Amino acid sequence: MDTTVQIPLEPLASALRRPLHRVEAAVRLMDEGNTIPFIARYRKEATGGMDDEELRNLAELLEKARNLESRRADILRLLAEQGKLTPELEAEVRQAATLQRLEDLYRPYRPRRTTRASIAKERGLEPLADWLLQRTQGDPEQEARKYVSDEVPDAAAALQGARDIVAERLSDDADLRERLRQIVWQTGLLCTAARENERSGHYAMYADYSEPVRRVPPHRILAVNRGEREEALTVRVVPDEARCEAVVLRAVRELGGKFSGASPADEHLELAALDAWKRPILPSLEREVRAALTEKGEEQAYAVFRENLRSLLLQPPLRGQVVMGLDPAFRTGVKVAIVGPTGRLLTTGVIYPTAPHCRTAEAEERMSEWVRRYKVTAIAIGNGTASRETEQFVAAWLKTLPASARPAYTIVSEAGASVYSASPLAKEEFPDLDVSERSAVSIARRLQDPLAELVKIEPRSLGVGQYQHDVDGKRLAEVLRGVVEASVNQIGVDLNTASVELLSYVAGLGPHVAQNIVAYRDEHGPFTSRRQLLEVKRLGPRTFEQCAGFLRIPDAPYPLDRTPIHPESYGIAEALLAALGLRLNQVGDGDAVARTLGRLREADIARLAQELGCGEPTLRDIVEALMRPGRDPRDDLPPPELRSDVLAIDDLREGMVLTGTVRNVVDFGAFVDIGVQQDGLVHISELAERYVQHPLDVVSVGQSVRVRVLHVDKERGRISLSMKGVS
Repeated sequence: MDTTVQIPLEPLASALRRPLHRVEAAVRLMDEGNTIPFIARYRKEATGGMDDEELRNLAELLEKARNLESRRADILRLLAEQGKLTPELEAEVRQAATLQRLEDLYRPYRPRRTTRASIAKERGLEPLADWLLQRTQGDPEQEARKYVSDEVPDAAAALQGARDIVAERLSDDADLRERLRQIVWQTGLLCTAARENERSGHYAMYADYSEPVRRVPPHRILAVNRGEREEALTVRVVPDEARCEAVVLRAVRELGGKFSGASPADEHLELAALDAWKRPILPSLEREVRAALTEKGEEQAYAVFRENLRSLLLQPPLRGQVVMGLDPAFRTGVKVAIVGPTGRLLTTGVIYPTAPHCRTAEAEERMSEWVRRYKVTAIAIGNGTASRETEQFVAAWLKTLPASARPAYTIVSEAGASVYSASPLAKEEFPDLDVSERSAVSIARRLQDPLAELVKIEPRSLGVGQYQHDVDGKRLAEVLRGVVEASVNQIGVDLNTASVELLSYVAGLGPHVAQNIVAYRDEHGPFTSRRQLLEVKRLGPRTFEQCAGFLRIPDAPYPLDRTPIHPESYGIAEALLAALGLRLNQVGDGDAVARTLGRLREADIARLAQELGCGEPTLRDIVEALMRPGRDPRDDLPPPELRSDVLAIDDLREGMVLTGTVRNVVDFGAFVDIGVQQDGLVHISELAERYVQHPLDVVSVGQSVRVRVLHVDKERGRISLSMKGVS
């Protein structure tokens, strides 16, 4: 973002519904190089408490506004260089509120390839075009003969050239294009037709489909685009032709400035007007509308992916558990990995309980031995190929164990596990394991701590979006990195256990500095103080300011290093404790601090903030951190759903009420894992008794929900579910 481009911030403040001085402060902080997580968490007084999402929205609006101003400056410069910048044109350019309006104004002056009109001008036919536009009572044929030459063989060719010039003038008229653009949006239909061999295929519903462009839902836009890209569909935008043609015919008369009476030139002007509409204008506006629709579809896809990914990353961890991860397969067997409470790999193996091997007894014996030896308390089964059969085996085997030694199990989405296991990162982490064993480790760890494990995987590979392969990859990557960054900084990171990948998402850090932190840790041992970060290569005071508050040392000698309190506020925290008669060494030890701070009222906060010379939002955050120094926001969420039984699709009956886990949310509903091979779909109309604008208003990825079976299509493997009337 070019921070040198100055723009008015009032429109941004209005769009965000925030006071102007708050938006100005936020923009100033961003322009100074502060990260969004840092501003959101530690500069609340300046921004009025703008959260991470608001600040990212502001950053996007700011970039668009600055791009608009940058383009405005370019156009003014180019027009001046061409000697075309009249006072009237300059005023219009300066008043243009959108990029589209700017481009419309510049269109007549933009260097362009050879056109029919430019060839006609080279042949000296522009005066004939002007004559037609004057709508005199003269004979066009007779006037045209004056322009016959070696390049213009007859009067008909001269008139055709003149009409081409008139048509281009119409197509370059910014006001006309805007009027027509509005009509296309108001009346246009998005129409599709399937190619002959696709009428009964994947795109059958679009074989003969039309819908007003202003009402096409985002997911349908992307579906149509995909069908067109795969050459299964033809797609058009069809506006009210008669209305558009009437507007163009009226405009061609306005070009000459005369409105009364008929003229022999009208026939040629009408031909030029209809040609302008059909040839340059309509295709151009159709491309614009399609581009705008695609942007609408992509923005919705980004939004859905953003919310789903946030929910996935912030799923509660399964703390203190020894987890066995199972990566199911048929021919090559089920790969097993057992990890300790901290995620350290304890052992790996392979069993063959499923077809074609069916070595069930041997598999049960090995599983029982692993459970006894490593004291396994939870089992994570990947939901890919052979998951159903593996789950059946596990459920039957668990019944052979004593109840006191029987682990619970759950199905874990293994989306992206294969991507991670074949990555250079996985090879570096586990050089002696094969790809499937690494995948089993990933499955086990993502149950223990989803955030720490999933940050190792390209977000678009996690299977929690809609049409993620149909949107701009670079933009999607930017959006998703923002989600991961926000999630990591919301939770905080253990400085002594975090991986390079997790550290690289901490505010102010990147892959290189994250690697340097781990290298320092390997060489000097665990960090005992946040201040030690300043000894890390390439981590100076500015980076320290951005990252320090998000890095925790759970067993640090200095209690405040264990909290999300920023080092810049340590003095305030100590003064607060002293003012309340508390000692620093009481933080996190017993409940004396929590009891005392819990009795503070808003009036006390306001008074203490004034006495301590800090803002009230900062003091509230300090109080919260001192009351719960090791708090993980994810601990407030319901824990993962663990199972002890198993269902098959054949077991499902209409009306059954089951508990399931939301795996993905899309515009038209939510996919729920109910313990069978295939996820069921809760259509948006079945999510609640009330009207639901979007499924994300009701459910989120990872959420445990109660559902009722509506219909089971065994042949197609489709399960319809409802959440209506289910408590």
